[in-house]
Amino acid sequence: MISRKQKRVWKYIEEGSVLKLKSYLKKHRHVDLNFSQGRRQRSPLHLACCLGDDAVLRLLLKHGAGVLLKDHKGDTALHIAANRTLKHGKTAYDDLVVPLQKNYPEAMYVPNRAGVTPEDILNWMKHSEPNAGTSHQSQRDPEREWMEKLFDECEDEFFETFGVYDADDFLPVDDEDEDFGDWAERIRREYFDKKHAEAQRLAGPCSRSKRRKTKEERQQEERSHKEHLKRLQREHEEYLSQATRKQDEVRQGKKRRYEERCAATFQASSSTADTRLCYSDIPWPAPQGTVQEMVDVMLHGVDKKDTAAFRKILRKQQTLWHPDKFAQRCGTRLAEKDRQRILDTVTALSQELNSLAQSLKA
Repeated sequence: MISRKQKRVWKYIEEGSVLKLKSYLKKHRHVDLNFSQGRRQRSPLHLACCLGDDAVLRLLLKHGAGVLLKDHKGDTALHIAANRTLKHGKTAYDDLVVPLQKNYPEAMYVPNRAGVTPEDILNWMKHSEPNAGTSHQSQRDPEREWMEKLFDECEDEFFETFGVYDADDFLPVDDEDEDFGDWAERIRREYFDKKHAEAQRLAGPCSRSKRRKTKEERQQEERSHKEHLKRLQREHEEYLSQATRKQDEVRQGKKRRYEERCAATFQASSSTADTRLCYSDIPWPAPQGTVQEMVDVMLHGVDKKDTAAFRKILRKQQTLWHPDKFAQRCGTRLAEKDRQRILDTVTALSQELNSLAQSLKA
């Protein structure tokens, strides 16, 4: 049974929401994309190929989606891409077949349950156009007839509605999983829906009456329109303000947790001094983020225009994450399996802080 996160990934692929999918995969880096969904047992790559969405396909490949996963007919994503090429030609070939073949060339020779490989389908396409010299042939090639029947079946499969899944394929997603991007998108959609409804309301009296409007009526409509625009402007400003406050609260919470974990880890008492530290036990500012995101959490809330205060905070962080000083504090407590990974991350973080300090001097 697939997880709730995998259901969210499937939903974004089906909607064609590339930006949402990219943001979600960046936030949940460890979600497994090699799963099957529905009675047809299609993977996310299968769905992307059915939709002809090359942007989603390339994003899935970048995050480790497997090309060899098969559906209930034994077709891989490359089979579906090849069948789509039969219908749409070179465009589908460049968008779908090329990235799949580049990612896993051996997939071209993987047969489905009928024993047909993606290479067979593409080769059939190359020879499918009749030659002028063979238009008078009285006999048909049995192999060619078999391939045409195979193509007809593939074409029927292509034209079937691919959105038919089991009833439990789309369970509701908890509101707790709504990230900042989803929240902002929902607010934006509600805002424009309200704007459209208001515009329709104002246009209603005009469509119901053909009489000439008086000067007072035109002035009243202008005043109403201006008030409406002002109200929309206020609502938009309030939305931006709420979004900014929420983002600031999230970053402030990350910084607070970071500082609390630093105090608990680096100022450990003698009773906890012998506890082995794994990679997840180190108080990283952004545990699953990049080095730049970690620095942003460290320095959140510091006014960069106040150079003196900014340098003071920066020096404190440089001292805290200096590789030698870190080794003195925690070197003997690091778990052997994560030691090198921890030290590499500390070094990268220290280099980023030093680079920022050098830019201030310049």
